[in-house]
Amino acid sequence: MTTSPDLTALELRDAYKARTLSPVDMTDAVIARIEAREPALRAMYAFDPDGARAQARASEARWKAGTPQGALDGVPVTIKENIATKGVPVPLGTAASDLTPATEDAPAAARVRESGAVILGKTTMPDFGMLSSGLSSFHPLTRNPWNLAKNPGGSSAGAGAAAAAGYGPLHLGTDIGGSVRLPASWNGIFTLKPSLGRVPVDPPYLGRVVGPMTRTVGDSAVLMSVLSRPDARDHMSLPPADIAWMDLDRDVRGLKLGLQLDAGFGLPVVSEVTAAIEAAARLFESAGAIIVPVRGFITREIFDGLDNFWRARSWADIVKLTPEKRATILPFIGAWARKAVGLSSVDVIRGLGCLMEMRRLATAATQPVDYILSPTAPIPAYAAELPCPTNDSSRPLEHIGFTVPWNMGEQPASSINAGYTTDGLPIGLQIVGKRFDDIGVLRLSRWYERHRPAQRPWPMG
Repeated sequence: MTTSPDLTALELRDAYKARTLSPVDMTDAVIARIEAREPALRAMYAFDPDGARAQARASEARWKAGTPQGALDGVPVTIKENIATKGVPVPLGTAASDLTPATEDAPAAARVRESGAVILGKTTMPDFGMLSSGLSSFHPLTRNPWNLAKNPGGSSAGAGAAAAAGYGPLHLGTDIGGSVRLPASWNGIFTLKPSLGRVPVDPPYLGRVVGPMTRTVGDSAVLMSVLSRPDARDHMSLPPADIAWMDLDRDVRGLKLGLQLDAGFGLPVVSEVTAAIEAAARLFESAGAIIVPVRGFITREIFDGLDNFWRARSWADIVKLTPEKRATILPFIGAWARKAVGLSSVDVIRGLGCLMEMRRLATAATQPVDYILSPTAPIPAYAAELPCPTNDSSRPLEHIGFTVPWNMGEQPASSINAGYTTDGLPIGLQIVGKRFDDIGVLRLSRWYERHRPAQRPWPMG
């Protein structure tokens, strides 16, 4: 087998087992790809080629001995920088953080390391993960490999760009309002936002998940088989479940699929995005699925309440910093969070109530149907230098109307490429399932992956 950084994790496992490919050669190929593309993309933080090569040599020895360490042995992986890895600082995307090295691996990092994966380094994110952008006060500006003038999205900005650019097959991101799905949509890759608690997180929080970001559904499934193992540090995690992660075949005939083309709030969906999602729905319908409309259920009032709650939460962290540290935060984030100063305790509690109402509405919307199809984002990728599509700290969430409800409601949701704009930018289809039906979302995504129109070649720079 030809050594290529574009091989999937599943292809690599087969090649290592057959001894037609070496983890060392594969790691060298991925490192060469990163070194060639990083001057333009800037997707990596704490890139560690020497450490990766040492891990690859250890993996090669295990494969030669016939004793692979786990499902990911020798497979290159990147990890979003807010997922702690032992010995590496966790700046959270902001120049305001101290750079004290982490004392231990977070759960997701521990699982991939235990499984023998080759950890290449970390990927970039914006300040505190509170932007759908590659803009950061700590990291250089991360760009979209499909068009360097465009944004990769966020907050898993580097992970999305790295997956599209071929920095190996596996990437870990986090999502509290769309942070794996928006980069997946704008970089043309696949991701799963799992049900809350399916993948242990430390520290856990309302809506926060860790999810796989890959080029294929199969690679996300094998990564989920590792990430979903239990870890007692997550006091909000689900009970361990015996899920057949690699059993992805299914028939869609008779499934009732809701089609949501209006989130009820936020930026209007551009015509090319609508056309791509409608075409995906027709494809399911032609195979025997039943398509029914689903109305948007989020209001301006609910979103404003959520925005207030998040501002207060962020400001509570920011006020702990010294004035000197506070001054280094990305000005957009500082301006957004500072608006919490004018909120009363009643405003904040009302915001928490809006979060709970969003949770109720999201759960209710999934009950009449088996799955929901929607755009992942209402627009394609926007300008690289902007913190968000509106560039307005008083209206920063206008683009997450399709994604954030499923964080609050805890439903699994994927994003898979459904086509391209006339300018060649990817368009994401979101597939949402009922709570805990992560494998069902993966199976429906796999069906679409096999039947969608041919994909364009990955951007090679």
